[in-house]
Amino acid sequence: MTILRKYSLLIGGLGFSKLGDWIYLVALNLFIWHLTQSPAAMAGIFIVGPIARVLTSLVAGSFIDRMNKRKLMIATDIIRGFIVFCMPFMESIWLIYTLLFLANIASSFFGPSSTYYITKFVPSEDRQRFNAILGTFNSGSFLVGPALAGLLIMLFNTTVTIWFNSFTFFVCALIIYFLPDVDELKETLRQRITWHLLKSDYLAVIAFIRQNSLFITIYLLFQSVFMIAFALDSQETTFIKQDLALSDSLYGTFISSAGAGAIIGGMVAASFAKKWSTRSYIAFGLFLTMLFYTAFYASTSSILACVSLVFLGFFMAFSNTGYETFYQQNVPPEMMGRFGSISSIFQNILQISLTLLLGLFAELFTLQMTAIIFGIISILLSISLYFVLYSPKNYIGLKEETL
Repeated sequence: MTILRKYSLLIGGLGFSKLGDWIYLVALNLFIWHLTQSPAAMAGIFIVGPIARVLTSLVAGSFIDRMNKRKLMIATDIIRGFIVFCMPFMESIWLIYTLLFLANIASSFFGPSSTYYITKFVPSEDRQRFNAILGTFNSGSFLVGPALAGLLIMLFNTTVTIWFNSFTFFVCALIIYFLPDVDELKETLRQRITWHLLKSDYLAVIAFIRQNSLFITIYLLFQSVFMIAFALDSQETTFIKQDLALSDSLYGTFISSAGAGAIIGGMVAASFAKKWSTRSYIAFGLFLTMLFYTAFYASTSSILACVSLVFLGFFMAFSNTGYETFYQQNVPPEMMGRFGSISSIFQNILQISLTLLLGLFAELFTLQMTAIIFGIISILLSISLYFVLYSPKNYIGLKEETL
């Protein structure tokens, strides 16, 4: 595959880092459980991250857009590697939360920087296929990571497994070091960040939003649907164990089935990247993803639930590929840091709110009924996005028009 060879270093570095993330997630959950045996402490893992990202995003974009993105990616990977390496030495849950907070601050800088780097490094004609291939690697990490974590824990312990994730960050930093520099303006690195500059940056983002109302409409609709999906994810384990009454081993198989579907979907999306338009990837991919999300929670048997997860993963590969390509084509590279950071505030607040709301309604009524209602809302929003994308009067700057 030509694109895979052409961008092998970038795909390999980001993919290897994502593999470590999944291994780390499993190991960290077990490490904190053995340390505290507290469900509240476990829930704290999923709250610390969004809080850190919201607070950091208030200023991160201004720094990102004025720094060398390649060097910033290397620095944040090294910082995250050291933070993760130190975690097993902590005996207090609050110290672990502090390190998690710092690691998520670093991640807030890495995400927008990597998006900028991909946009500058990968030509527009290759981006849709590149995003599909990268998505396939990420899905493979989702499939292999938890299994590899289980093997490492069985052979060694959670400490060694967490250290493996630390190692993946260092490897990713080393790989990025061998990639070319794509920044054109180096003198911005010396520009001092002041409150006046932060204010002007916010005004610049607001001006971009006002000038690109159609892009923002598509962005808000897509992100709203995806935040509902994240909220539904938070109750996936409860539904599988409580409503479907599956064993731990079958639970692992279910999670892997979604990953397998995403891998197949990523390969198909990469194969048809030149034939199908970006808007078709977004519109049909998102609608079918949420349709099968809803079908999963409406399932009354494990077979129907498993099939729904496979198709969910398959079509999510298309929606993610389309969205990443659309974002890279419509947000100016010089503003990606500021727009990405400010938009992440909206994403994280919406994610926290919807997750809490879903949990509250699941307590008041039933989890299955609440999840189905949330799923139906997401389907209606995805249908709205379809009409926005395919409205004849809307020119959205997406290249291919074939379906």
